[in-house]
Amino acid sequence: MTVEPLGGEGLLKSMTGFGRGEADAPGRKITVELKAVNHRFSEIVLRLPRSLSPFEDRLRKLIQSRVARGRVDGYVGMEESGEKTILVKVDKALAAAYYNAVGELKECLGIEGNIKLKHLISLPGVLVVEEPAEDIEEWYPAVREAAEKALDNLIRMRVVEGEQLAKDLIDRVDRISSHIDRIQQRAPVVVEEYREKLAARLNEFLKESMLDPDRLFAETVIFAERSNITEEVVRLDSHLKQIRSCLEAEGSVGRKLDFLIQEVYREINTIASKANDLEINSRVVEVKTELEKIREQAQNIE
Repeated sequence: MTVEPLGGEGLLKSMTGFGRGEADAPGRKITVELKAVNHRFSEIVLRLPRSLSPFEDRLRKLIQSRVARGRVDGYVGMEESGEKTILVKVDKALAAAYYNAVGELKECLGIEGNIKLKHLISLPGVLVVEEPAEDIEEWYPAVREAAEKALDNLIRMRVVEGEQLAKDLIDRVDRISSHIDRIQQRAPVVVEEYREKLAARLNEFLKESMLDPDRLFAETVIFAERSNITEEVVRLDSHLKQIRSCLEAEGSVGRKLDFLIQEVYREINTIASKANDLEINSRVVEVKTELEKIREQAQNIE
């Protein structure tokens, strides 16, 4: 069984990776960090400052549009940059009311002394510190830009790891294909060996009697039909080619790979149950070993 070599640029993506991005907003510096690990489904967990919480849903949708599978933990940070404008307002009416009230209190209690400015400005509400009102929507373009940079870096790392995964998986598929070829070559030999062993046993059992060639032929045919693995080999060839196609395809292929691996297991188990042969069973064990390693690797494919 021959499987065509994988060509073209590796498009497989790992589910693990890290990305960081920065951007400037008016008076602010935005930082976004994304960490991704393997997960059966898509899960996104974000941590944002309270002032940026209105952007959470938009960020979640942005990440989901580019990351189909895996758990992504995101952190969004914001720092003030440049000079900050602060306004101090004087409540003149309140200061005057305080002054009059203190004057009345002095006269009522017979207290001498001047009312000084430092006394008035220390009273609550006379001086009010105000920060200029800001439109948080002005920050979102920078938040999105930082998030997109982080996503670019995250996906770049996932692609690099995916290329390594693809190489390993291709090698293992090649080994499986080689074992299936040997099994396919061995199958007719097993039937012939069975015919010879059956003839020897019948001759020993019958001893002086004549061995019926028709009976021997019929028994051999029954055994050959029962142990025929042609259909399983054809399906295995199809499954392995589809695995190759997954490794060349764009998008999320992890779940399809999971399914194909299960199908390869099914066919190789059927071959093992049909083959009453030590060499074939040894090959089956090797195939299962490679399959288990492929299954482990596939858990980290998007």
